[in-house]
Amino acid sequence: MAVAELVLRCLQARDAAYCPYSRFPVGAAILTSGGAIITGCNVENASFGLTVCAERTAIQRAVAEGHRSFTAIAVTCDIKDRFVGPCGACRQVLLEFGSEWDIYLTKSDGSYKKTSLKELLPLPFSPAHLGRPDMAVKL
Repeated sequence: MAVAELVLRCLQARDAAYCPYSRFPVGAAILTSGGAIITGCNVENASFGLTVCAERTAIQRAVAEGHRSFTAIAVTCDIKDRFVGPCGACRQVLLEFGSEWDIYLTKSDGSYKKTSLKELLPLPFSPAHLGRPDMAVKL
């Protein structure tokens, strides 16, 4: 899978965003370890706390389709002059499914910057903190 395909899919997902309040469309595309690409967009709600981010939408869709292992995610929004990373909640949700993700922060023009979950979430809360070393995420 080429990074360009993942980036293209997250840009397309952004176009489906439902964001009448913030007018801040975000798209995400997740690459599963099996090679499938699952997309998501942000879906806002008048009760702002019920808004779901693009990254979490993509993960929820992927899990609902039976995927549990992921290798990469591309995320984009409409800010043209800088890269924007996932919010803290999304970073925590990504960690639930491993820390070895390739994370591509993408601008509207298709340019991207590769980063890691370790860089974005340096002191994470993990299953090990809940006494579940069998589920511990490699950091």
